[in-house]
Amino acid sequence: MRFFPVFLSVVYVVRNQSQQLESILLEATQHIAPLVSDYELIVVDNASQDESVAILKKLTGEDRLPNLQVYALTKEVDLDTAFWAGLENALGDFVAVIDPLVEDIAFLPEMLDKAVLGADVVFASNEQKLNQSVAYRSAYTLFNLFYKWFSGIDLAKEAPQYRILSKRVVNFILQHPQPALSYRHLPATAGFARANLTYSAKPKIASKKRLRESIERGIRLLVSTTNAPMRLVTWLSLFGAVANLLYSLYVVSIGLFKVDVAPGWISLSLQQSGMFFLISLVLLVLGEYILHMASLSNEGPLYHVGQEFTSARLMRQEKLNIEEVNISKL
Repeated sequence: MRFFPVFLSVVYVVRNQSQQLESILLEATQHIAPLVSDYELIVVDNASQDESVAILKKLTGEDRLPNLQVYALTKEVDLDTAFWAGLENALGDFVAVIDPLVEDIAFLPEMLDKAVLGADVVFASNEQKLNQSVAYRSAYTLFNLFYKWFSGIDLAKEAPQYRILSKRVVNFILQHPQPALSYRHLPATAGFARANLTYSAKPKIASKKRLRESIERGIRLLVSTTNAPMRLVTWLSLFGAVANLLYSLYVVSIGLFKVDVAPGWISLSLQQSGMFFLISLVLLVLGEYILHMASLSNEGPLYHVGQEFTSARLMRQEKLNIEEVNISKL
């Protein structure tokens, strides 16, 4: 097995997986420990309603899993926000983001090899997808088409969830006003050296994602990471204002050069075109104002950590060449 002299942070997000937690984390430790010189396994519990937090607390005990860092959220948040909760607390030279039940940690060496060779961002796509409903697949395809049209990035192919980020990429995302939202797309759009890999592994679960929550997450990502939808609104408002102005000029010219005009048509047409002209101008100004405010906005935190606990045994401390001396005997 290849060995990398780096400090690697691995971020997992779990929810209501108490029966599988220990085996998942043992498998992760077995893959990571011989791979790098130092590591930490960060687990974000996304407000589980079972015994997950109690099990995680036991696993951080004196003789249990080393280098395990747990963050238990007080309420459920979307997956990107939960991953960011672990990312911004990571200390490693590189940070791997993995869904333990969907993505294959055994592919991590190939990704880490690209990262060590100079790629700041390494993405990995699994060719075997979870079985989803026709409605979900249709909505997923439609969202990716819209997002690619607005931003030029196909999130499904160019920025999948499974990734390794260098520490400087994480620090760059931290400078963004809403890093939990921008972390999904920024690594693919910020100009960092990146590599896109593919692998084939059967996901561990067959559960389906919830369509409503995915739609809400997609809309939130679309409107928060690009101003193209609101820019489209302002362009349509400008087009409406210009079209109504031209129509008003047309009505005036008809009144000046035509004799057989229906009574009241000119005044009614001017009234309607003038009203829609003013409405279009108002929408244009409001749209530009919203775009400006959105660029300056910085909302409060999207998550809150209710509990935090760490392994009693940290291997990186055991490696330090430090000897304790009793000062009283000197």
